[in-house]
Amino acid sequence: MSESVNGVVFFMLAFATIGGALMMLATRNVVHAAYWLLETMLATAGLYLLLSAEFLALVQVLVYAGAVSVLVLFVIMLTLRRRSDAIRPFEPGLGGAIVAALFLGAVYLALTRFVAPAVEMPATAPGVVEFGQIMFTEWALPFEIASLVLLVALVAAVWWSREGEDR
Repeated sequence: MSESVNGVVFFMLAFATIGGALMMLATRNVVHAAYWLLETMLATAGLYLLLSAEFLALVQVLVYAGAVSVLVLFVIMLTLRRRSDAIRPFEPGLGGAIVAALFLGAVYLALTRFVAPAVEMPATAPGVVEFGQIMFTEWALPFEIASLVLLVALVAAVWWSREGEDR
């Protein structure tokens, strides 16, 4: 019973993730696109939970669904001067179709030619404590650099959205 429930939940979350991503690309309003991006990130966190990766689900919700989505919405709201600026033209051209077909062909080739290596699983899975110690001892600098890049992007969005020639 539990395997069939996991399969149903997986397909629902996968459909929500892919559907949200497609809707994000298809909508013409950039604010709606940001909300579809948020939905995609939350559905991805649900997939992580289904895979028993609680820490990744927590990071997905806090960092991506929380911080990045709020930052994207702030940047959109700060840079929009007129309400009509929120509507973007939707012109799926021949170039986009060619790039999509090439990408799908590359993914198909990669999936059909992939041979999984035989890997021996560890006796016990590392817990959140061990994972956190590794993240904050070996990966603290990249996290700080990413936060500075996001701060610079927010300041640049405020500067760019100012009216007048005194920029």
